[in-house]
Amino acid sequence: MGDTSAPVQSRIEPPRQGAAGGSDAPAAIAGGGGPTLLFTAFEPSGDDHASVVIAQLRRRHPGLKIVAWGGPRMESAGAEIIERTGDDAVMGMPGLAKIREHQRINGRIDAWMAANPVTVHVPVDSPAANFPICEIARRHGAKIVHLVAPQIWAWGRWRIHKLRRLTDLVLCLLPFEERFFTKREVPARYIGHMLFDEPLDEADLKRRSAGFGAGEPRIAIMPGSRPDELRRNFPLLLGVFRQLKARHPGAAGVVAATGERTAKLLRTMADEHGGWPEGLSIQAADTDAVVYWCQIAVVKSGTVTLQVAKQRRPMVIFYKKSNPLFFLLARVVLSTRIFSLPNLIAAKREIPELIPHFGGPGAIVRLADKLIVDSAERSRQIAALDAIVNQFAGEHAAANAADAIEEVAGLREATTAG
Repeated sequence: MGDTSAPVQSRIEPPRQGAAGGSDAPAAIAGGGGPTLLFTAFEPSGDDHASVVIAQLRRRHPGLKIVAWGGPRMESAGAEIIERTGDDAVMGMPGLAKIREHQRINGRIDAWMAANPVTVHVPVDSPAANFPICEIARRHGAKIVHLVAPQIWAWGRWRIHKLRRLTDLVLCLLPFEERFFTKREVPARYIGHMLFDEPLDEADLKRRSAGFGAGEPRIAIMPGSRPDELRRNFPLLLGVFRQLKARHPGAAGVVAATGERTAKLLRTMADEHGGWPEGLSIQAADTDAVVYWCQIAVVKSGTVTLQVAKQRRPMVIFYKKSNPLFFLLARVVLSTRIFSLPNLIAAKREIPELIPHFGGPGAIVRLADKLIVDSAERSRQIAALDAIVNQFAGEHAAANAADAIEEVAGLREATTAG
């Protein structure tokens, strides 16, 4: 469990009316005089995290006005989408075109909020994209509840001052984050992680994975979701699988693609890098089933590592960068020497991680091969994953997040500190 100290509570005030917006504002949403919640998410993972919270709020308050700059899952959960986002998210430093695109989005959000008073703004992850929107929300008198804490504990700790100014509450998905923020006078609350809210249906996973392929060892390949990281990672992972297949001729592999569009891109990339390897298949939009099927996984660092951890599958985690100079410069602002989520939660390097990884397949192959041939190492890692996952026991992140947003929006009394 995370820190049990009482979260810093926020005083709830009504929103102030903003100034009139310009003519380029999206159309106003008609509604009653109750609270209005605005969610902003710019990545598929943010769409996922926000959607389950929106679904909770919609079940509790069918008439509540929930609007969003967001994705299809948020819309399915009951948010009214003003503009679609997240289809072409980028990792790391965005280019000039992406920066200008976000500036135009910010202008439209500013104009929309001037015409549509917002009670609570819920930025979801993506602090580089969301902090300017938080500035806009503050200017228009909205409260701000961050869903997914900005990773200030990892790098750029000077940003804590901006976060303190631009939040009424930070909802923390990782057990150690609440203590970090409250120690620095940022109101924060540990809610758990949405990935662990519901148990997996093993019978259903067995049925879904039945046709994934026979053979041993069974290797899951998880290259990421964003186009830029797929271009970096997938040729490398093709090399990893080919070398493991050469060492273990009976090996079978499955690539976990986030969707059909990603699967099509990966097939095209394989054609450009020596063809699709024998024994390797691809599954779209069924990561949990791929994890269930596999015996070990090779995983790009990110939230998916927690999906693998949830099913206690041994893994090797990597994050490929093409320019070592970038990482040397980044070391100036980095505040941690471990980077993958499972290791951060464990507070030590339990899972082998190559972050950053600048070379070819060799180092990844050696670590993966050790998991294949060394049963003691597999058992050790499974025990470590069990301890990591158990830190999320007893929490329901979506419900806890909905509780907190209700409090800040004035829909329920604030939790008594104790």
